[in-house]
Amino acid sequence: MAKTRILFLIPNLMHGGAEKVLVNLVNNLDSEKFDITLQTVFDVGVHKKSVSPHVKYKSVFKRMFRGNSVIMKLFSPKMLYNLFVKEKYDIAVAYLEGPAARIISGCNDKDTKKICVIHTEQKTSIGFKSPDEARACYDAFDTIVFVSETVKDTFVKSMNVTKPSLTVKYNVNEVEQILESSKQSVDDVKFDENSVNLISTGKIIKVKGFDRLARVHKRLIDEGKKHNIYILGVGEEQENIQKYISENSLDNSFKFLGYRDNPYKYVAKADAYVCSSYKEGFSTAVTEALVVGTPVVTTLCSGMEELLGKNDEYGLIVENSEDGLYSGMKKMIESAQLRAHYAQKVKERAKVFSKENTVRAYEKLFEELVKQ
Repeated sequence: MAKTRILFLIPNLMHGGAEKVLVNLVNNLDSEKFDITLQTVFDVGVHKKSVSPHVKYKSVFKRMFRGNSVIMKLFSPKMLYNLFVKEKYDIAVAYLEGPAARIISGCNDKDTKKICVIHTEQKTSIGFKSPDEARACYDAFDTIVFVSETVKDTFVKSMNVTKPSLTVKYNVNEVEQILESSKQSVDDVKFDENSVNLISTGKIIKVKGFDRLARVHKRLIDEGKKHNIYILGVGEEQENIQKYISENSLDNSFKFLGYRDNPYKYVAKADAYVCSSYKEGFSTAVTEALVVGTPVVTTLCSGMEELLGKNDEYGLIVENSEDGLYSGMKKMIESAQLRAHYAQKVKERAKVFSKENTVRAYEKLFEELVKQ
């Protein structure tokens, strides 16, 4: 029986949650059933090295260039698809909203099913010439997949699309690999045994809220709530936040550790994980914290109630504000009992998002589409 040929298109494989979970997905799809191609627009990113040998990898441009988003808008989606995608596929997947969605929507081969996977609550017309073009492009898909119910609800309210079927599929995480990696020793960071150690991971960009995390940290330190914060990641906002940290003499308690190939060993050894984001899709970082058994305090953003329960059953969800973050972090810092409670609960919750369940959900979607 012939394999189903599937193309996944994403702008790049840089250090981001969507990029990581895409690699997890393509690596774990049944290679006996599916012939997988992962294509990037730009041949850059730390996650390239994690793509399995059985997955075909290709790219359009060797490196990113200034003004690429503006230049690509000069071409129609159909022209971009024909320029970038040279082969015929049974299914073409845009594995991000925006530019990837615009390109895949340009496929006019009636034998190719088109899927778009949307990861964020951010304005969905970004990457298109106009909101009208965005609606027309999204309407060209057979199915739109959302990484959480909240992301789906936000999309439905903002985009008046009628043709595609809409569904939610959770991100794929390498649970066994995460657990094994989390057991490795940490030699380059010495966590303070006499203090509460909080950790967070992700791109250091505005939407992640690390600026307000720094301000809340200062507020709690000023109140005598002894704790340390460690940030794993890189990004353009680091310089501004570091300036605030240095100006307020917080360098010894708020530390940027940079990017790490294995963030799990650090997260596993922290007392709690903090998500300070203004917006999320379905947080890979929080999911990974659940897997390694680290208690979570997070702002209320997309996917958190699906991850942690609506009544703080598996983690502490607070109002998406600086005051909300302050109150949640204060509770976690003050109560060892609360941290111990959530450390037990998160391991139980992680089973729901097992690799087997999440991969199989995508495989069923692909199988159903090719039958249509």
